[in-house]
Amino acid sequence: MPTVGPRVWVVGNCGSGKTTTARALAERLGVPHVELDALFHGPGWVPTDEDAFRAAVDEVTSGPAWVVDGNYQGVVGPFLPRADTVVWLDLPLRAFWPRLWKRSITRAVDRTELWNGNRESRWFVFDPEHPVWWALRRHHEYRRRYAPLPEDRVVRLRRVRDVEAWLGGVQV
Repeated sequence: MPTVGPRVWVVGNCGSGKTTTARALAERLGVPHVELDALFHGPGWVPTDEDAFRAAVDEVTSGPAWVVDGNYQGVVGPFLPRADTVVWLDLPLRAFWPRLWKRSITRAVDRTELWNGNRESRWFVFDPEHPVWWALRRHHEYRRRYAPLPEDRVVRLRRVRDVEAWLGGVQV
């Protein structure tokens, strides 16, 4: 059974299951879960000032135990050394892209609030910065970005069933 440290960073493409995995892991470990998107996206989708964002991430990750999910390159430098374990959801695009479309359609129709009053646009199909298009454009970039991470601290999961099996076997 895998054992993870009390400070875990979950990374992967948009829609790959980062937040779902991070929430479940945090619950299993009994530690706080923080979604970097919630810290970054202010009301009206206005990005948080870079210094304020770094300070918020610093505050969250200075605690003794946490599970954080998100891919923000600007905070990786000071943040990565604090993580005991990096869980990389390196799923093939075909494994999660249909699910991402379904999620986006549901959120747009239901007007689901995400963070700080933000909701996905009903016109997301035309928005090149929307997660469905972001995932398509960034898929290979994330693979290049995370491949050099230290192997001794990275759990690289490549299939949905591997994510489920790994999470089910985590020891507290």
